[in-house]
Amino acid sequence: MEVFPLLLVLSIWWSRTWDSANADSIIHIGAIFDESAKKDDEVFRTAVGDLNQNEEILQTEKITFSVTFVDGSNPFQAVQEACELMNQGILALVSSIGCTSAGSLQSLADAMHIPHLFIQRSTAGTPRSGCGLTRSNRNDDYTLSVRPPVYLNDVILRVVTEYAWQKFIIFYDSEYDIRGIQEFLDKVSQQGMDVALQKVENNINKMITTLFDTLRIEELNRYRDTLRRAILVMNPATAKSFITEVVETNLVAFDCHWIIINEEINDVDVQELVRRSIGRLTIIRQTFPVPQNISQRCFRGNHRISSTLCDPKDPFAQNMEISNLYIYDTVLLLANAFHKKLEDRKWHSMASLSCIRKNSKPWQGGRSMLETIKKGGVSGLTGELEFGENGGNPNVHFEILGTNYGEELGRGVRKLGCWNPVTGLNGSLTDKKLENNMRGVVLRVVTVLEEPFVMVSENVLGKPKKYQGFSIDVLDALSNYLGFNYEIYVAPDHKYGSPQEDGTWNGLVGELVFKRADIGISALTITPDRENVVDFTTRYMDYSVGVLLRRAEKTVDMFACLAPFDLSLWACIAGTVLLVGLLVYLLNWLNPPRLQMGSMTSTTLYNSMWFVYGSFVQQGGEVPYTTLATRMMMGAWWLFALIVISSYTANLAAFLTITRIESSIQSLQDLSKQTDIPYGTVLDSAVYEHVRMKGMNPFERDSMYSQMWRMINRSNGSENNVLESQAGIQKVKYGNYAFVWDAAVLEYVAINDPDCSFYTIGNTVADRGYGIALQHGSPYRDVFSQRILELQQNGDMDILKHKWWPKNGQCALYSSVDTKQKGGALDIKSFAGVFCILAAGIVLSCFIAMLETWWNKRKGSRVPSKEASSLQNETTTSERRNAWPLRPCLKLGANTWRSQASSHGLHQSSQLGGPLDDP
Repeated sequence: MEVFPLLLVLSIWWSRTWDSANADSIIHIGAIFDESAKKDDEVFRTAVGDLNQNEEILQTEKITFSVTFVDGSNPFQAVQEACELMNQGILALVSSIGCTSAGSLQSLADAMHIPHLFIQRSTAGTPRSGCGLTRSNRNDDYTLSVRPPVYLNDVILRVVTEYAWQKFIIFYDSEYDIRGIQEFLDKVSQQGMDVALQKVENNINKMITTLFDTLRIEELNRYRDTLRRAILVMNPATAKSFITEVVETNLVAFDCHWIIINEEINDVDVQELVRRSIGRLTIIRQTFPVPQNISQRCFRGNHRISSTLCDPKDPFAQNMEISNLYIYDTVLLLANAFHKKLEDRKWHSMASLSCIRKNSKPWQGGRSMLETIKKGGVSGLTGELEFGENGGNPNVHFEILGTNYGEELGRGVRKLGCWNPVTGLNGSLTDKKLENNMRGVVLRVVTVLEEPFVMVSENVLGKPKKYQGFSIDVLDALSNYLGFNYEIYVAPDHKYGSPQEDGTWNGLVGELVFKRADIGISALTITPDRENVVDFTTRYMDYSVGVLLRRAEKTVDMFACLAPFDLSLWACIAGTVLLVGLLVYLLNWLNPPRLQMGSMTSTTLYNSMWFVYGSFVQQGGEVPYTTLATRMMMGAWWLFALIVISSYTANLAAFLTITRIESSIQSLQDLSKQTDIPYGTVLDSAVYEHVRMKGMNPFERDSMYSQMWRMINRSNGSENNVLESQAGIQKVKYGNYAFVWDAAVLEYVAINDPDCSFYTIGNTVADRGYGIALQHGSPYRDVFSQRILELQQNGDMDILKHKWWPKNGQCALYSSVDTKQKGGALDIKSFAGVFCILAAGIVLSCFIAMLETWWNKRKGSRVPSKEASSLQNETTTSERRNAWPLRPCLKLGANTWRSQASSHGLHQSSQLGGPLDDP
């Protein structure tokens, strides 16, 4: 019992000793905390430490401070400690105490002209009641209320009205001032509602036991009926204990509905309350905006917040109270005000003020400092902190969470809506428990056209449009089972929906937010941002990101017959033919062969070349060369020709029957690593936001999304992105482009393309899904989700999928080549080069024939002389006379030739130049 005062004294002594060591600083602030608010002191010191490390705000200056603790219920002590702080010379006073001492500090601050930033705190987490600080229109009001006013009356009234309650009971704990909800009680009484009040004692078990002991059975049953609708205005610890006791004693059943309202309920408290309760539970608490980007959670502009305060996984941050958050933002606001004063060179030095002296004068720089603080504003842990004309903070947001009816413990909790003083309730609250019968209900359905999810099947002038598609089939299955009817229309801007700069939503989601439609259905993916403003059913189909690319077109090559060999190889073969022909001629010239009898072939260079070419193309011919060297040369040449022709034939068959067109992009990683093919998606779509979030996340291990984001975000997204998915598909078909979009949509496009000109790649991991969107708090959510699960379990959902994504489609999905072409049949395009070569040979031969004819005619036109002609005739006659007996010899054997020659009296030596008989 004596440890706490000792720690308090040591803390005050340490702070004042630290202040005296830094007395040369021109920035000094004072703080007064309730003696039970130790965590306020820790956060205050952490905030000062963070700002002193930030040289961009105060540059070389440092903040010094003095902290003191007081009894929140003792106003005299609070004023005395404030006077001591002012005597030290402070620029502003920060206080975190209850309403009892706040009024006294307000009067003192007004008298001494010291800006006073007041943070109201409640005892042990009990809901706040209004302090009732006196606000004057004069300029001598130096107290600024950092925490927003208490709006519990307005929130409870709106929620109870939405639920259409007429009879309920309010439980409040012993620490709560029931006068805080007096305004709510007056209004519900005027509306004719039956409201009962009951105070919950600290010993809850004893209170419940007393009820069972004092009430009769009939009275106890009526009490149980009263507990079916209840509002709990108490701190989270008391609420947990109270719910546990009434559940264990069977005072409540599964059809009860309780509302718990408290600004100080954190996530751990929510899960614990849901776990202990049965029936339906609605939780109303104050909420603060949290940056979606994890890496930015600890940054507010140019200021970095300590990770112990901004990391939601840190135990210290999980157990922080709302007053702790406002303490930090208050110090940040003061630091920015001091920075402004230093920049404007309108600094007013601190002065030691005395509260005891009658003739003590207030601080002359107080008014200027107060105006600077009021005009300033910061974005901190509580969102935007700023002050209105009345010196209050108008920025407050309440979150409404809830569960469904049920007997089981530990049910899931979801967001039903939100409330703020400006726009009021955003969400749909209902207390009606739906069954599987919705006959007579007509729902207004908003959609976005997206093949094959939603398409127009019939559009007759003067009649409502008819729609078809996978999502329409799912909606019809729900309609046939539950019995409801629907009217469908397309979103005016043809968009799925994204948040705008003013906080509103457009597109399909915006139609639901503004309650112009009951449900929304299309290729709508479930994302965290959308779940904050609308409800979703369970997913009815998995979602993944895919890419649509155009297949590589098969090029027409007239000279495909030359494709098996490279140009350099063809050049080497031609050179080899010429070289071998020349070598054969030289070998025969050096060692003339003995020609066989009757051979008409001469060993000229022309004949050698022709023979080598004929043997290369395997056309054969008589071998006129009989020398051993020539035969060795020709044997090697024939073997070379055999290998070359065989290789050419085999390779030609492969080239003409198999298409070897491959694409280098076969995955998202391949797409991100290349820059030859630009790619993009629909601007401001879910895919666009998905790539942006992953690409800008510094903790993402895979650099694929960062590379994709750089390509997609070129020129702020206007260069490679499109406004509609159909524009992206057309851009792929008629240009050099890849379209990143929903894999299911792209697969349908690739399957049904008449030219089979597309193929798709994608991520096989489904991290999200398609769902049906409903208004916040819609009563149709659970019954729709249950029916979707039944469709999935009995296989009906798979049947609907196969209708739009058949397994055996006319086009292959993932092949980058055209699979419609058959590999066995060759077309004229493949052999056009062969016919061209034949045509060129025919034309060349005709030209040479014409040239030879012209040459022979020109040669024959020359008339020979008479002597030459006479000599030529005699010679010709003699040759004919002597040579006629030899003609049969060319056809007969050697012996027959000898007998005929002997009968004509021929000698062994004749004009043929050789012996006729063997020696």
